[in-house]
Amino acid sequence: MRPDAVRRVLDLELTAARERRHGQPPRVLDVGGGSGVFAVPLAAAGCEVTVVEPSPNALATLQRRAQEAGVADRITAVQGDSDALDQLVDPGSADLVLAHGLLEVVDDPKLTVAAMAGAVAPGGALSLLVANRFAAILHRAISGKLVDARKLLDDPAGQITGPGESLLRRFDTDGLRALISGAGLTVELIQGYGVVADLVPGSVLDASPGAQDALAQLELVAATTPPLRDVATRLHAIARR
Repeated sequence: MRPDAVRRVLDLELTAARERRHGQPPRVLDVGGGSGVFAVPLAAAGCEVTVVEPSPNALATLQRRAQEAGVADRITAVQGDSDALDQLVDPGSADLVLAHGLLEVVDDPKLTVAAMAGAVAPGGALSLLVANRFAAILHRAISGKLVDARKLLDDPAGQITGPGESLLRRFDTDGLRALISGAGLTVELIQGYGVVADLVPGSVLDASPGAQDALAQLELVAATTPPLRDVATRLHAIARR
């Protein structure tokens, strides 16, 4: 299993939510949650999860996965867009709001963050996971796509066009922090996800006893250590009102 700095932070948030709710299940809102990559494990961990997702095909897959995992009764699937979130869920109803892989594709990330902030319950948190512009620059340069790397460097929004390019934007640490602060939220944490874990060949891990544990520890420390954090494949932020 890959080192997972994001899950470690989310586990702490869910533990705090259980304490605030005197042992009642934490309420999680997964916006753009797709087929349940996060929702199903969270439901299996005892959370009550609402997934807001515009794709009916993704929601159908979510429901199948939830049934197979035996957690269908803990997941509520809502078809809709993030820009109509205030019409789909009650204000202040979620102990933890997730937007993982969402802000790169929405029409207006500022409106989306503001809407999600309104869904956070007192004491709760907003968790954002986004593609990192600087990591994309390095990955393209290393793979020989130098023109694309330069375009990403020159474009503060981190957008390039071409075959296979589906993201409307990418973020860096400063841009992500400014987006969150602009919605009236306080940034408590920005960490990297996939700092070194994405760079170590599987053959190294297989050949070296203890390499998996060593990589896990290195990844967790690197996740919060600038400038390593700032070139991670993705950036993860935790914010509150």
